This record gives sequence, structure tokens and C-alpha cells, in this order.
Amino acid sequence: MSLAPDSPVAAPPPAPRLRTGRVLQKGQQTKAVIIDAALGLATHIGLEGLSIGALADVTGMSKSGVFAHFGSREELQISVINEYHARFEQEVFYPALSAPRGVARLRALFGNWMQRSSIEIDSGCIYISGAVEFDERTGPVRDALAQSVLVWHSALRRSIVQAKELGELRSDADPNQMLFEIHGLILALHYDARFLKHHGSLAHATTGFNNILARFGSDGCLDASASSASASPSISVSISIPKE
Repeated sequence: MSLAPDSPVAAPPPAPRLRTGRVLQKGQQTKAVIIDAALGLATHIGLEGLSIGALADVTGMSKSGVFAHFGSREELQISVINEYHARFEQEVFYPALSAPRGVARLRALFGNWMQRSSIEIDSGCIYISGAVEFDERTGPVRDALAQSVLVWHSALRRSIVQAKELGELRSDADPNQMLFEIHGLILALHYDARFLKHHGSLAHATTGFNNILARFGSDGCLDASASSASASPSISVSISIPKE
């Protein structure tokens, strides 16, 4: 039965509405706890390693209780990807916006990315492990993961374009090529430090980034860029590589 909007019985009484609000808030908090636990698991065992049973064990909830918040393993995986992306933005992208547009902001973005990578050498990176797991698959999980990476690439590329428009990069600098090389440094850093456990990986990545700016930077900005590199605290991070 449908009720007209102005029907005196259409609006629920205050008490049930308040109870519903409290239930929804509690449900959202519980879901947030589950997603946080799922993200912790996924960074170590991958998105494909996630299961309702494993999360029930970690959170101390029943399987039915965990399942009720998502409905499917696929929805759980997408929620984890969205949470990872949100945290990535908070740690890497938004803090860099305080830096002036141009090379300074580009340095801040890379420095923040390196800072996060230094932590993920031990815990793992959803963007990287997820790409390995879903590179040859189709479906909403892969789409959500790829979209998150593309959004980050778009933000990084925009900073490169802004630096070029400000004359801090050469007029013939290719933003797509720069983006490719900068992303490649992070991938190499993870492989070299996490898989091969080589010391000095961070220094190599930092040198690589400076070399990219030296090749693509305009002549008038090279000295300023070098001074910014030596003064930038964003690149001053360390990686702890476990001993074998």
C-alpha cells in the first residue's frame, strides 16, 4: 500500500526514527571496523585472500554478521579498494596541495608517495598486489582497482602539466612520459626493496626522480629545483628491510 506524502500516517513517529538512526550509526561503525580489518589482511595476503571466514576470525564476529554488511565477497573487495584509495589520498595527495603549483608540488607528491611506500615495503601495496591478481580478469573488482590507480595518475599528471604551463618544465616535455617514468620508480622501489631486499633502494628512487626533473626541467628552473631537492623533507624517509 502506498501512502500520500501528506498523509498523517506517512511519517513514522519520532521514537522509531531515532532508534533507526542509532542502529544505522552502529551498523556503519561495525562495517568500518570490518573494512579496516579486511584492509590489514589484504595488504599481506592480497584481495583474493580475503574471505568472510577469515574476517570473522579477526574481528571476533560470526560469519553471518560479517556477511550481512556486504552481501558478497566481491562487494567486500571493492570496499577495501575504496578504503585504501581514500587513505592514499589523505596521506599522499591532499598534504601536497599546500605546496605551490609546479615542480614544488610535484616533489611533494612524489615525496609523500615515497613516504607511504617506505611503510608498504613491509605491509604491501594494494595497487601493486591487486594489479598482479587482476591483470587478466574482468569485472567490477578489477574496474574499481584500475579506476583508483587512474584517478591517482590523473592527479599526478595534472601537476606535471601545471609545472609545464608555469615554465618550470621544458616546452617539449611529455607529461605522459614523465608520469610513466615516475610511476616506474615506485614499482622498481617495491620490487628492489620488498622482493630482492636490497638496501639503498630509496636512494636510487630519489636519484631517479631528480634525474627525471633534470632531463625535463627548463634551464631556468634547474638550480631552483636542485635547491628544493636538498631542502625537501618529503624525500627524507627510510625503509626498514627485514634481515633474511
